[in-house]
Amino acid sequence: MRTLSAKPQEIKRRWFVVDATDLSLGRLASKVAHVLRGKHRPDYTPHADAGDFVIVLNAEKVKLTGAKLDQKMYFRHSGHPGGMWAESYRNLLERRPDFVIEKAVKGMLPKGSLGRKMNRKLKVYAGGIHPHQAQKPEALAL
Repeated sequence: MRTLSAKPQEIKRRWFVVDATDLSLGRLASKVAHVLRGKHRPDYTPHADAGDFVIVLNAEKVKLTGAKLDQKMYFRHSGHPGGMWAESYRNLLERRPDFVIEKAVKGMLPKGSLGRKMNRKLKVYAGGIHPHQAQKPEALAL
């Protein structure tokens, strides 16, 4: 038996669309990362980008369980002394709902150039409309 490795020119990429309405953030992110990596395909290769494109709609309607909306914080630092900013996920969801899903999925992808390449195939939109109708995306059941 020979082991098959997916080659970039042989990979046929598909487009999937996911509605994030009333889905848990972590469960949604893990399923999306699974598809972006290509682990759902029979020609999965760990060292190659064999994944598909994923469009996430209605990002503002994603759910966080428990008290995470107020207790979970997003931190960033300007690099200057005293330049740390903290923001609760409730405020972050109101201000930038697409960023919340992008950050959760990015943390579940490999680190390095391969993960960055996979992350470029993720498209997140706050509302229910997307500009990728020409790609004929299929619904992804979660």
